[in-house]
Amino acid sequence: MSAVGGTISVRANGELLRSKGDFTYGLGTPKREAVVGDGVLGYTEQDQVPFIEGKIVDARDFDFVKLANLVDATVTIELKTGKSLMLTGAWFAGEGSGSTESGEISVRFDGTDMKVTK
Repeated sequence: MSAVGGTISVRANGELLRSKGDFTYGLGTPKREAVVGDGVLGYTEQDQVPFIEGKIVDARDFDFVKLANLVDATVTIELKTGKSLMLTGAWFAGEGSGSTESGEISVRFDGTDMKVTK
């Protein structure tokens, strides 16, 4: 048996972000929806934006303004399974909000392409 979840590593342009909790990601593959008429007629496709989203720690030395202004970046997450996801052409797409009680910042990065390596 091997781990399928747990600790991850998150980097934005090579800079390690202190990740916290659960991160989600979308590969940017087309979303397909069934077209139904006289039976199932096929499907439509809609493009989706690849993304990486989660929470990071707002440490004393962390520059949130720099992160919020991030554009044309490479954002990577390394999963416990050994997989890596690399989002390129990325920009900070979050709301720019943090929490004083939990000391965390919600982050979302959208990009132009997502690659998965094993």
